[in-house]
Amino acid sequence: MTAEAGELPEALAAVLALLRCPHCAGPLGPGGGRVVRCPAGHAFDVARQGHLSLLAGRRAPAGDTAAMVAARERVLAGGHFEPLSAAVAAAVAAAAAEGGAGAIVEVGAGTAHHLARALERAPERRGIALDVSRPALRRAARAHPRAAAVGADAWRPLPLRDGVAGAVLCVFAPRHGPELHRVLAPGGVLVVATPEPGHLAELRGALGLLDVDPRKPQRLARRLGDGFAPRSSARVAWTMRLDREAQVALAAMGPSAFHVEAAELERRAAALPARLDVTAAVTVAVYDRR
Repeated sequence: MTAEAGELPEALAAVLALLRCPHCAGPLGPGGGRVVRCPAGHAFDVARQGHLSLLAGRRAPAGDTAAMVAARERVLAGGHFEPLSAAVAAAVAAAAAEGGAGAIVEVGAGTAHHLARALERAPERRGIALDVSRPALRRAARAHPRAAAVGADAWRPLPLRDGVAGAVLCVFAPRHGPELHRVLAPGGVLVVATPEPGHLAELRGALGLLDVDPRKPQRLARRLGDGFAPRSSARVAWTMRLDREAQVALAAMGPSAFHVEAAELERRAAALPARLDVTAAVTVAVYDRR
C-alpha cells in the first residue's frame, strides 16, 4: 500500500520497532511525517518510493545498477527461478511452523522477490528487505504488502536490533556471520542459497559470466563461523528454456554485468541459439543459530 504524503508506509511502520539507528544503535521511532528518528536526534527520511535508507559511515558501495535490477526483474517475472524461490520459501515455512518468532529478513534482497515468496508461506510474519542499491530498494518497497525495504550495507553492522529475526535469507548474497547471528532470534534459522559450479554452464563461456568458486562451501563455513549449526542442505536443479532476450537478461542481472558491457553481451548472445536450455543448480542450506 502506498502511503499518503506525510505518512510512513504501512509495512515500514509495522517493523520500525525492529530497526536501530546506524549511528548510535539506538531504537528508531516516528519522527513526524515521513521521517524516522532515534532518541539521540539522528533523523532519516523515507523516500517517495517507500524505502528507508539507514546507510551510514564510510561511503557505501553503489550496489546493483538500475539496468541490473531491471534485468533481474525480467528474469524473475518470467518464472525462471521459481524452483529456487519455492525451495527458499519452503525452508522458511518449515521453520515458522516450529513456532519460532520474529521477522523474515532478506540480506542483499535485490527486488525482494524471494522474500515475497517466503512471506506468502508465512502469513503471520513481517518482512524486511535489506539492500545497498537504491534501484533495488525502489522495487523491493512494493514487492509485498508486509515487506519493508531498508537501505543497509551487508558487510557493516545491520540496522536491526538484536534477535528480531525469526529467519534470515541470503540468496546469492553476502554473509557476514557475526551480524547474522546477532540479529537472529533464539530458535531462528539462516537460509543460504549458493550456486553450484555447474550453474548456468551453457552461458558462462559464451557470455563471459564469472565462474563459481569451487571452494565456495569452505568460504561459506569461514564466513559463518561457529555461530551456526547446519540443519539441512538440498540441491535444487532445474532446466531453464531461455530465449535470447532472457539469456542476455540473465547475464546482465549479475556481477558479470560490471565486467561485460551491454552491447558486448548482445553481440555474444547473437552467436547462441535463439532458444537454449540452460542448467540451474543451487544449494539451499538451512542453519540453526547456536
